[in-house]
Amino acid sequence: MNTRNIEILVGIFVVMAVAALVMLSLKVSNLASYGGEGDSYEILAQFENVGGLKERSPVSAGGVRVGKVSAISYNNEEFTAVVSMQIEGGYQFPLDTSASILTAGLLGEQYIGLEPGGDEAFLAEGGEIDITQSALVLEQVIGQFLFSKAQEK
Repeated sequence: MNTRNIEILVGIFVVMAVAALVMLSLKVSNLASYGGEGDSYEILAQFENVGGLKERSPVSAGGVRVGKVSAISYNNEEFTAVVSMQIEGGYQFPLDTSASILTAGLLGEQYIGLEPGGDEAFLAEGGEIDITQSALVLEQVIGQFLFSKAQEK
């Protein structure tokens, strides 16, 4: 092979490596969305504490990603955090579905886990999940433990 061909092959390899790194970084940061963006509906849930939940965090049911968190805001009247979720159109959930903020993996990425109920009617665009469980805040758990131990003595 001459030098020109080797330079071209090395250039192609470098371009493919950079493209792979970009795709990997988009996947890790949840910026890339693969499929179903056009056909989705929005539902809401109110939590007392969202912990480290962020926009674009996954929403899953039974371990399957069914959507993502689209916005997080604060309700000044009820003093709760309001989480908007975009659910892909192929997934339907009963009206009595519950939502919990859970932690995945060693890095502690937080996501919303949906647990379907048994109602025959389904959540639609703008629907709200009434049964929610806030994020577990480790500092509060440790504080409660230490406080209960101090009261025992």
